[in-house]
Amino acid sequence: MRKLHLYILCLCLSVLCISWGTVGHFSVALIAEKHLTPKAQAAIKDLLGNETMSEASTWADDVRGEQEYKTTGPKHYINLPLGLSYEAFGQKVVAMQEDNVYKAVLKCEQDLKSASTSRSQKTEALKFLIHFIGDLHQPMHVSRAEDKGGNTILVNYKGDATNLHTVWDSKLIDDQELNYKEIAEQFDTASSQQIAHWQNDSLIGWLWESYQISSTLYQEIDGSEGHNLKKPYYKRHIGIVDLRMEMAGIRLASIINEVFNDSYQPPAKGAAITVESAKSINIEDAGKHIGEYAVICSKIYGHKDMGEMTLVNLGNSYPNHLLTVVLKGEALATFKKIDGKDVCVTGKIIDYKGKPEIIVTNPKKFELQEGK
Repeated sequence: MRKLHLYILCLCLSVLCISWGTVGHFSVALIAEKHLTPKAQAAIKDLLGNETMSEASTWADDVRGEQEYKTTGPKHYINLPLGLSYEAFGQKVVAMQEDNVYKAVLKCEQDLKSASTSRSQKTEALKFLIHFIGDLHQPMHVSRAEDKGGNTILVNYKGDATNLHTVWDSKLIDDQELNYKEIAEQFDTASSQQIAHWQNDSLIGWLWESYQISSTLYQEIDGSEGHNLKKPYYKRHIGIVDLRMEMAGIRLASIINEVFNDSYQPPAKGAAITVESAKSINIEDAGKHIGEYAVICSKIYGHKDMGEMTLVNLGNSYPNHLLTVVLKGEALATFKKIDGKDVCVTGKIIDYKGKPEIIVTNPKKFELQEGK
């Protein structure tokens, strides 16, 4: 019975850990930002407004609970059998009919270049692209279908019960004890020759690299005693993690630079959503405004630190809270002693398992009220 409970726990956790964690995706995006051309920088600013690439990098995960995006899950990965040659691998990837990260990246590029896509479609394509390039460099996103990319392979990582996919999403990165800015600073060190080589490789080649790594990881886990991953596992693999994040950032920049070249035509200006234009609503009505951009002010009734995110309960104590605020990225490190204080939150209201939720990465959109 205990093993069954553990299995269910790990499956539940895997729903949350579906790609590089927040730190990983933020790091990839920040590295990419450092290698953009001026034209690409201008186009990014035009499409994202005041949102940085790092802040946009986890959007594709954040919206997966929304009805509109419930079918996007398969676009984050690709499933392939082990033992393929490079040629057989490429043929299978190209011929695959079902949604996968390879097809998703090509579609994002197409939408960004097309003159027929709207501004909102281009912005969405850009956010997906930023995320998917990070995903395909995470080795367990190019892996086997039968274990859901390692999600059902239970392991003990340095004393903690988890799964192989989660170890590669976030556990190894967390053990480095570096924030995304420090990672981008320390590991964005490739020479001009390395950058040229990485960027000239094909998209199939990028996937092949992850496939080779995941194949090795499967062999290792099969040979480990009781799936017990001790301290040497971190030392042996953290360099791979850092290299994959750096390569993802360099390659993401190359795609964006190529898309937003001299021939790129910016879409017609649309009405931007700003803090000033956000609708102010009562927290009791949050559930009636799913999908809308709003400002909600209320009291904080406790929070829970979950490592790469903090869940904040507004309106009442858990489980009777009226709104969940998820602090990630820059916002995560900003707020510590918040219980009992009043706050005004700005963002898009989404539905997460029947409860209204706002995800915040920009600390300016989680404003504690002075004197309260």
